[in-house]
Amino acid sequence: MERELFEWSLASDSIVSFDHIDLSILHFTSEKGSCHQKLYSTWSDFYDFEMNCGLQLLQTDDASSSYILLCALWYLSISRPTSSYVSQLSAPARKTPKTHKSNATTTFSNIRTRPLNPHAFDFIINEPKKCETNVPFLVILITTTHKEFDARQAIRETWGDESTFSDLRIITLFLLGRSTDAVLNQMVEQESEIFHDIVVEDFIDSYHNLTLKTLMGMRWVATFCNQAKYVMKTDSDIFVNMDNLVYKLLKPATKPRRRYFTGYVINGGPIRDMRSKWYMPRDLYPESKYPPFCSGTGYVFSADVAELIYKTSLHTRLLHLEDVYVGVCLRKLGIHPYQNSGFNHWKMAYSLCRYRRVITVHQISPEEMHRIWNDMTSKKHLKC
Repeated sequence: MERELFEWSLASDSIVSFDHIDLSILHFTSEKGSCHQKLYSTWSDFYDFEMNCGLQLLQTDDASSSYILLCALWYLSISRPTSSYVSQLSAPARKTPKTHKSNATTTFSNIRTRPLNPHAFDFIINEPKKCETNVPFLVILITTTHKEFDARQAIRETWGDESTFSDLRIITLFLLGRSTDAVLNQMVEQESEIFHDIVVEDFIDSYHNLTLKTLMGMRWVATFCNQAKYVMKTDSDIFVNMDNLVYKLLKPATKPRRRYFTGYVINGGPIRDMRSKWYMPRDLYPESKYPPFCSGTGYVFSADVAELIYKTSLHTRLLHLEDVYVGVCLRKLGIHPYQNSGFNHWKMAYSLCRYRRVITVHQISPEEMHRIWNDMTSKKHLKC
């Protein structure tokens, strides 16, 4: 039997040590049929079960096993970020094993419980009334950084223009964290006062916190715009063919879908090469394959999924790869993303007829954004 020793900090600042942990008396079940009523006896198996299925129920055989159940709950509350993960969330560290055994008379009434990822960040800049007067058909969430003003302005003047569709309400929001440069923060505040399309939370804006940025967008939709029909998440260097997105994919005249998620679906596994931009440490994600996930360059989902993902994230270990992490949350929710070849996560040379067939194109500069938009708009009467 594999055994590990943990120390549990209590509200009274005392320490409870767990030795000789026997998981075989616990039954872990999940709503997913393939995971139902599986029994695990090691911490490693317990971790794999939680990552794959999500724990919907913890069931004990008898009263004495409640002690072990508390150990299991504590195990789930430990997140193991690498040193390169720039986050303000803290997690308790694993302690060096000790030889003393736990006091059988210890009670657990004062144990402090919390979500894995409480997302305890305040909005620094917010637009809470964006959806109050007119419920939008589509909310577009665009992850960006402070220095990308030209990209944001290009989007505002092209495909992200909220007035493009006279018969549909479209909302465009740019998502940011807090910069370590006070001047950049001030510039974004001034930009927000002019355009009212920026949302900022109090976490450090960095590539490794892109997951927090996306979850902020999910939280915003769930809190301030939960009556919207659809949501798109994309990046600031993406060109979006709005006609194809709205009329060919989402089809406003049809009944809105629920539990819907689509984009360019990737089936892959973690890269263990530390030199890679997409490096994933084995201790953070030990599995050999990722669940199916949509490229973070652009994906679309029904608005009800925003709240589902956000709430699931509160109990799911953070991963710095945002699109992979969303895929992990979708797997826990039992939502399978639909493949759509219209979402391109690579750069594509411009051609009027080629761009008329797609929904997204990656790596488009602000100058290219204007040029492509103007050409496509002025040539709508031409046939391919």
